[in-house]
Amino acid sequence: MMSKKIKHVLGLSGGKDSSALALYVKETQPDLDVEYFFTDTGYELPETNEFIDQLEEKLGYIHRLNARSLNGIEGRGEKDFANLLKEHGNYLPSQRDRWCTVQMKLKPFEKWVDGFINEGYEVYNYVGIRADEPERTGFMVIEKPITSIFPFREGGIVRSDIENILQRNGLELPAYYQWRSRSGCTFCFYQRKIEWLKLMEKHPKLYEEAKQFEKGDETNTTVGEKFYWMGQGEPLSTLEDPVVQQRIRDNHEKQVARFNKKKRRNALLGDIEGTCEFGELDDIYDEVEGGGACVTCYK
Repeated sequence: MMSKKIKHVLGLSGGKDSSALALYVKETQPDLDVEYFFTDTGYELPETNEFIDQLEEKLGYIHRLNARSLNGIEGRGEKDFANLLKEHGNYLPSQRDRWCTVQMKLKPFEKWVDGFINEGYEVYNYVGIRADEPERTGFMVIEKPITSIFPFREGGIVRSDIENILQRNGLELPAYYQWRSRSGCTFCFYQRKIEWLKLMEKHPKLYEEAKQFEKGDETNTTVGEKFYWMGQGEPLSTLEDPVVQQRIRDNHEKQVARFNKKKRRNALLGDIEGTCEFGELDDIYDEVEGGGACVTCYK
């Protein structure tokens, strides 16, 4: 009886958890032949691309998947969002319709992994969901021989372990964590207003690019209907008002002060998780980690 052929794949988002997972698997299963991949939408933060390059030095080759890889060409993603947006009637992706994830992340992955499946492989997909997170399945493909593997759950790895894994492998957290809660596209609609403001300050060209995508539906009969990243009636241009900017900053400082008070109290009570020093924006705003964003993007 022939043994089944298995292909091990591990996706990197440029986030802390998937990066730590890749290093952890390499540490704990050094003989495992893993194909690493990063789906590059063409709209990644410069900090994300820099961190992926650093990871490649530690892990070895990382496949860059994107719209071009649908035709068998890997590499940095092309800026093709304008064409996709037009195909969707200029309707921006949103929490209700995450077509960006489907078109720019999942389709390139499915095309790539289909190559292994067509060669007779069963695919084991390694997912960076930790032991301290709610029960989730990660990325699943219906009716395809793909099995999700959760090494962090099996190894009891929790949030406070992640930075240690990175540091003992000579890496620090990606630089965007200094001002943003997750990786993902520059124009990710899950960004809070303070993060949009930081994008404007740190990467003004990328902010302007995002603003240009706020258009109306040319085929819609509703006069004047437009779609905005921050929601109905809130174009990014409203963030350019100094009064609005100060209001956002003041609100953020209040949230930070409230969180720090809570964190100090938790530390006194011996709550180690309460003293975690990274990726805290979700905690500050009392939101579920990732803020509801797609696991494919923020992990």
